[in-house]
Amino acid sequence: RDDMNYQLTEVMAEYRPEHEKMLWSLPLAGSAFKKVYYDPSLGRQVAVFIPAEDIVVPYGASSLERAERVTHVMRKTENELTKLMQAGFYREVELGEPSHQLDDIEKQKAEETGMSAISDSRYRVLEMHVDLDLEGFEHVDEETGEPTGLALPYVVTIEKGTGEILAIRRNWRPEDETYQKRQHFVHYPYIPGFGFYALGLIHLIGAFAKSGTSLIRQLVDAGTL
Repeated sequence: RDDMNYQLTEVMAEYRPEHEKMLWSLPLAGSAFKKVYYDPSLGRQVAVFIPAEDIVVPYGASSLERAERVTHVMRKTENELTKLMQAGFYREVELGEPSHQLDDIEKQKAEETGMSAISDSRYRVLEMHVDLDLEGFEHVDEETGEPTGLALPYVVTIEKGTGEILAIRRNWRPEDETYQKRQHFVHYPYIPGFGFYALGLIHLIGAFAKSGTSLIRQLVDAGTL
């Protein structure tokens, strides 16, 4: 019982900051995500907050369930990757030095918060939940024994800088004859929009701010003339 209480306290202590992050991010960005999975380094289930910019789906996707590919952009230190490799969660491969490159979104976020974004010493790991027809693991017709060409759900993890494949895992339950994709992400929308991502306060207020700025400038120009 003491061990269970300790684990429960540890989970609640981890859950509170994740909940607060989502509470502040969701109204502003319009979309927030949570990922529920088993963390081998902690030895238990976790539910972590993921900002909208770290979830990438194909253009035209209507939902997580119907998206043909869902990519989670992760950033991990060398020590975190080493732990996962030793735990057998990732393949043991040489990755070299991280690329230290920041994308446009990271640079813009750092600029808005008053920070100087120069480089990131972490590895950028792409975890893609995608349907694949892998050679040697094809879906086979029970009557003819021939491959059907049906793509099955997998989780493919690669390191972006080197392109090394860290892991490929089955993403359906072994007893499921319909091969339904297991969903690890939960999408929390603020105001439903016209596409996959929802609208936030920045999207709603931003248009009014631009209009107000334009009107003020016109009034100042008119008064000057």
